[in-house]
Amino acid sequence: MDNVSIVVESLDDAIAFFSEIGLTLEGRGKIEGEWSGRITGLEAQQVEIAMMVTPDGHSKIELSKFITPSIVSDHRTAPVNSLGYLRVMFTVEDIDELVARLIKQGAQLVGEVVQYENSYRLCYIRGTEGILIGLAEEIGKK
Repeated sequence: MDNVSIVVESLDDAIAFFSEIGLTLEGRGKIEGEWSGRITGLEAQQVEIAMMVTPDGHSKIELSKFITPSIVSDHRTAPVNSLGYLRVMFTVEDIDELVARLIKQGAQLVGEVVQYENSYRLCYIRGTEGILIGLAEEIGKK
């Protein structure tokens, strides 16, 4: 996998949120022109993107803010059993500490932090702009 793309209203807020999780900003710029519209089927488009890289350097999240055309649909408040993209999950070292930091930034815990057998502690978080992510702490890896 190269990356997952998430459309946002505020690149700055989304960059801050994913930075708190441990991703780093690889680059930021505008994508526009006839060639880019041919890929997406949106014809004339102008998008500002920010590429965030996971700490291990193996995966990326592309944050996209559409300047044109305007947004036509909003799935951010869809419940977790909706069709389509659900969430991205991150491995973390201290789930309780990270959840506390994210909540201080305005994120909301969707349910609760639960333990799955003797393997993982898991939760879902709605962060900036309602972006849904999962967090997984492998038990015994602290």
